[in-house]
Amino acid sequence: MKRTLFLLAAATTLQAADWPIWRGPNHDGISNEKLAGTAVKKVWGAQIGTGFASFAVAAGKVYTTGHADGKDTVFCFDAASGKEVWKHAYAADLGDKYYEGGTSATPTIADGKAYHLSRWGDLICFDAATGKIDWQKNIQKETGADIPDWGFAGSPLVLGNLLIVNVGKAGTAVEKATGKMVWTSDKASSGYCTPYPITANGKAQVVLSSGRAYKGVDPTNGSVLWEHTWSTSYGVNAADPILSGTQLFISSGYNKGCALLDLASAEPKEVWRNRVMKNQFNSSVLIEGHLYGSDGDEGKSASLKCIDFATGAEKWTAPDVGFCSLMAADGKLIIMTAKGELIIAKASEAKFEPISRTPVLTGRCWSTPVLANGHIYVRNAAGDMVCLAVQ
Repeated sequence: MKRTLFLLAAATTLQAADWPIWRGPNHDGISNEKLAGTAVKKVWGAQIGTGFASFAVAAGKVYTTGHADGKDTVFCFDAASGKEVWKHAYAADLGDKYYEGGTSATPTIADGKAYHLSRWGDLICFDAATGKIDWQKNIQKETGADIPDWGFAGSPLVLGNLLIVNVGKAGTAVEKATGKMVWTSDKASSGYCTPYPITANGKAQVVLSSGRAYKGVDPTNGSVLWEHTWSTSYGVNAADPILSGTQLFISSGYNKGCALLDLASAEPKEVWRNRVMKNQFNSSVLIEGHLYGSDGDEGKSASLKCIDFATGAEKWTAPDVGFCSLMAADGKLIIMTAKGELIIAKASEAKFEPISRTPVLTGRCWSTPVLANGHIYVRNAAGDMVCLAVQ
């Protein structure tokens, strides 16, 4: 009997996985979790206010952000029941000049702390369990960095004793325990992606985007190790890069396209460049040598697409999916369309193979869905948040 219980517990552990940071523990949008099925059922919902932040899930809690009544709010819910554990609100501008506005960056959970960066540079460290503030500051005011047109959007990255944010032309780092400044960069506008930790040429570095380039930065002192010019309309270098071996995939919308950079030498070299995959701001995932992602800008003829990582050649396109966001788990794509349909599909380079398609929300849905511990969390721009059980 004890052996049976042990085996059941072990099986449960293998099936579940937290998702404590943007793009997951491996920074690639892919979960190690096994799906119990491909059907979904609503468990609970909440109203979190206007915004586009995704979700972080850790230690039985789910974290996200939204805006209402002139305030941004960081929320912590019980992941199973949806009960509010804590929240913290502070005065903030809606920032709806170009779209609905609201919050952008997903909270980062690490070592019992929750880190939040607002569009306007408010940087806050909370006790993840209680919501008590350990420290807070406005990193934009401290550095004097320009605020990008859509505000800061990358999530904070915890790396050793540092907290690195995409603020300034090549990022900014503070002590994660105190918020004390360690290094910063030129004041010119950052891009919108989350700092991405990699190792290239035997050296640990962080890849960051500015409005005109991607670059590798030494996390210990902020020095730029390499830079690749990548000038996109409106400075929107927002989708996260993806590393495989020594090769780094980058992609932007506004008809800019994508490229594969080889980082084996001191200076990056383009392996290929084309306009087959144009990630406006929702990032692709790489599975067995193939990239799956949303090609094209929102409001236009966007589609879900699969391309070959090594060559950039298109394998298939699914125009009926349209503009979307996605993650992956268990050999499957978990896709949220801009119109609120949740699709679970086989990750196959041969063709688009949807297994289930379920309308789960209405309104504009740009935020990336998150699978964690048998549940999928989704939201729309208006702040309708839903927890779905996978069965």
